[in-house]
Amino acid sequence: MFSLLLHAQALRLSGSIVNAAGQPLANVRISLSAQNLQTTSDAKGNFRFENLQAGKYRLSAQLESYQLLQQELELSGDRQLRLLLHEQQHQLQEVVVRDNLVQQRKQEESLNVEVVKADFIQRNLGGSLMKTLERLPGIKTIGIGSGQSKPLIRGLGFNRVVVVDKGMKHEGQQWGADHGLELDQFAAGSVELIKGAASFVYGSDAIAGAIDVKPAPVPAAYTLGGAVDLIGKSNNDLYGTSVNVFGRNQHLFFDARYTDQRYGDYRVPTDTVFVYDYAVRLHNNQLRNTAGRESGMHFSTGYLSDHFRSIFYLSNTYSKSGFFANAHGLEPRRVDEVLHDASSRDIQLPSQRVNHFKIINRSSYQFAAHQLELELGYQRNFREEFSMYVNHGFMPPQYPESMTIPTDLERGFDKQVYAANLRDNISLGAHRLQVGLNLERQNNTIDGWGFLVPSFNQSTAGAFVYDKLKVNEDLLLHGALRFDYGQVKLFEYRDWFPSSINESGVAVPENVVRAADLTRSFKSLVWSLGMNYNREQLELKANVGKSFRMPIAKELGANGVNYHYFSYERGNPNLDPEQSYQLDFSAGWNAEKWSVQLSPFYNYFPNYIYLNPTSAHDRNYGAGNQVFEYEQSKVMRYGAELQLKYNFWRNLSTEVLAEYLYSEQLSGTKKGYTLPFSPPASLLLNLSWNPELRGLANSYFSVDLRMTAAQNSIVPPEKKTPGYKTVNVQAGTRFKVQGQEFQLSLQAQNLFNSKYLNHTSFYRLIELPEAGRNLILSLKIPFMINKAE
Repeated sequence: MFSLLLHAQALRLSGSIVNAAGQPLANVRISLSAQNLQTTSDAKGNFRFENLQAGKYRLSAQLESYQLLQQELELSGDRQLRLLLHEQQHQLQEVVVRDNLVQQRKQEESLNVEVVKADFIQRNLGGSLMKTLERLPGIKTIGIGSGQSKPLIRGLGFNRVVVVDKGMKHEGQQWGADHGLELDQFAAGSVELIKGAASFVYGSDAIAGAIDVKPAPVPAAYTLGGAVDLIGKSNNDLYGTSVNVFGRNQHLFFDARYTDQRYGDYRVPTDTVFVYDYAVRLHNNQLRNTAGRESGMHFSTGYLSDHFRSIFYLSNTYSKSGFFANAHGLEPRRVDEVLHDASSRDIQLPSQRVNHFKIINRSSYQFAAHQLELELGYQRNFREEFSMYVNHGFMPPQYPESMTIPTDLERGFDKQVYAANLRDNISLGAHRLQVGLNLERQNNTIDGWGFLVPSFNQSTAGAFVYDKLKVNEDLLLHGALRFDYGQVKLFEYRDWFPSSINESGVAVPENVVRAADLTRSFKSLVWSLGMNYNREQLELKANVGKSFRMPIAKELGANGVNYHYFSYERGNPNLDPEQSYQLDFSAGWNAEKWSVQLSPFYNYFPNYIYLNPTSAHDRNYGAGNQVFEYEQSKVMRYGAELQLKYNFWRNLSTEVLAEYLYSEQLSGTKKGYTLPFSPPASLLLNLSWNPELRGLANSYFSVDLRMTAAQNSIVPPEKKTPGYKTVNVQAGTRFKVQGQEFQLSLQAQNLFNSKYLNHTSFYRLIELPEAGRNLILSLKIPFMINKAE
């Protein structure tokens, strides 16, 4: 009956969009806020909305290089409009438009949200996409080597942060600090960072928040073009390129990209490091065997119309890199340093090779007050770790010739993931309702002569409802409820070699079971409540919610040596799902020349899962390494981020970014201690100058001074980390040569080659300093073969 009533009141809004010369504008994005509807103008500038209800609407029209158009209108019958868009004036600068869109996004979310565009990524290029995002407050990384890093949101990482790529959860080997994310930062159109309890949308693992990597926008209608990116880095002698080609007619488009980067051993500002008190001399200040290469192939194509779109995304990323030879394996002192030092660009053992294949389809259909969205995806993450065979315990002294596993394959991990997401976005008066269903199936197998985690399968399903209620123009309320069910099945693993087992005083050879068959099921009900209040210059938001995380296979069934940590890890098959309660608040003020935002939060875990070091040492299978066991305890965390911006003049501005985090275990054997990898307080001071130079456009010069406090709150066997200061410089501009545009950017990271330890770095465990001075030069050459008429 309700659907019939809506149909009976259906109205039509149509019109055309032109520029100042009266020419029609194609591919303009038009949206109606009251019902959350969107469409784009066709080649003749025409657009149309069907099945509208009578009432008040805010209409927005957006097109790159044109000023944003917004106007209020009231519908009581069918209506036709003629809209005029004005081109951006040079002195307004594109950043003004981007900031307006980002600000609108923040005003609609009760969680703390940061949105960065492709220009931010190019301006702050790091060794990986996660390293690039580290400049934002509340975001840190656990890094290893030149290109491997994992994100931390407010001090939480690994499987407590969901990474979304093109609408699907990115599923790699998230459980290891040495396992980076297989994402090509050149292929990212924009990135949205959500800090807070986000499980009500993303399900398990979003306890700390989510990092949503969005694809590049689809090309404008009737265009054919692309871009070439060139990049070079001085610290590890990296050189690389990324080539992009795209095209579109009215309804069909394609977008293709190929990226290739190669680099050598990276340098640190010291000639000697101490690996567990053993002095290691470095050749030319380089960490031997940290060279690598990366490549990525991406292709997308699809069909677009006013009410329906379906896009396929196909990608394959590959990387091969070495591990620091003096900090891997049972006997790092046996490293053949002469062999490694002969070349800084070769990749010797130990090393890793990772390939991530992904195919995703995203489809949406808009009708009446509904917008249906469906995402289907398949991923395969294939990872191999290579090392010389080293026997310990009851392993044979020489590798048996009868073994089918390659001699140098220490470990292999093969993960295949099938996933589906279904959402319906419904506009019901002042309500914007979203209901959804998420399904995922993982098949995980292992390989290699070493063992740490057994093979396993995992299935999850979740359903949620999320409502945004617009009380008035100033107040927006949020409410969400979600139920999840998951099952993980671990498969038995037996040693490939016999051990001597004492049975009634008699030594009996037996292939020991290192992991037994195990099936665990988990379920959880999570919720979220929030509000946004925006009144003129004041912005307030608050959110309280519950999140959860299923124990992963490593936490349940690990039973082996982790060579990267020099530890023996044991899982706990009796772990409960991790629960988290979090309160977020944000207060902001935006004035003409300055803005400020303070975002405090409080977080409580009744059963946080952590790896606890014990007094035991395993000499049968762990070569005498200390035993670490997974346990659960109560944990309390709180902190805040501060963002302050001030414009001295039109072209000169400053920014202050500060963050603080405190965490404490309230129970268990480590009661009173903090959590591992807890980032210390830090303050970033920025000064930016955007001069207007003849013949140049969008020029900038920026200096960052980051001051990081000492971290004296640790968990044994962690060591305290002293404070430090670093300076980074960024500069860039756009210019044309014979009509061809060029975008040039230059960075100087760690300008003064400071020697310091990063408390969230993987290598900090062996007191290895961060990379020295790094000059990064990148050149982007966009080209357009055919422009829309």
